[in-house]
Amino acid sequence: MDMTEIAARGLVLLGCGKMGGAMLRGWLNEGLAREAVTVLDPHPSDWLQSLTGLNINMDLPASPAVAVIAVKPQMMGEALPALQALGDETMFISIAAGTPIEAFEAALGAVPVIRAMPNTPAAVGRGITAMIGNAQVSAAHMDMAEGLLSGVGEVVRLDDEAEMDAVTGLSGSGPAYVFHMIEAMAKAGEAEGLAPDLAMRLARATVCGAGELAYRDETSAEQLRVNVTSPNGTTQAGLEVLMPELPDLMRRTVAAAANRSRELKS
Repeated sequence: MDMTEIAARGLVLLGCGKMGGAMLRGWLNEGLAREAVTVLDPHPSDWLQSLTGLNINMDLPASPAVAVIAVKPQMMGEALPALQALGDETMFISIAAGTPIEAFEAALGAVPVIRAMPNTPAAVGRGITAMIGNAQVSAAHMDMAEGLLSGVGEVVRLDDEAEMDAVTGLSGSGPAYVFHMIEAMAKAGEAEGLAPDLAMRLARATVCGAGELAYRDETSAEQLRVNVTSPNGTTQAGLEVLMPELPDLMRRTVAAAANRSRELKS
């Protein structure tokens, strides 16, 4: 990622919780100087305060290259006034779920705004972020945002902001679905006689390994499933229970999260 302009003009991070912190770790690992970052957070963590050279709750730079808004949607009204003085030379990136671009335009004016939805695997550099910009966002802005967000994983560009609710339901909330699947698999192993620690170790490693295989292999997920399913074998026996139930269950799960994202806008 080209950090030249950001290093020269600075980056403001509004909110440094789990997601903001994950992104900050990624940027620092990518070589962004601590001195170029100003963090506004009412309750800075011990980790954040340990980063010598970082500007924490200090005066904002005059015209930073980027301001990243990483507060919860319900805190937006209280937090945004701090950014109103930055002006139209700053690009704003929001990672707040359910908050549309028009809400930022109403609060900040005709400034470049990019709405993005990362997910928590950003903490280990394996997240995926969807993004879309408003009319004030140029191609250069999009490239800068993609470079910044790619510091914590993959980036995809959307054609329509309406897609963001589905993205939130699928990849934004998706890690929690996978974590719950690990829980459920481990409990199922226990029910078959395994010790809890062993069952959890097997479940975690299986999900992580399968995910890594799906990530690295260009074969479709469907074909990967077929490849490991021997006729009349153990995997087929398990899938005959899972497959009639899982597609509809997952559809309803993602729909519920997407609908909640839509509700947050009202």
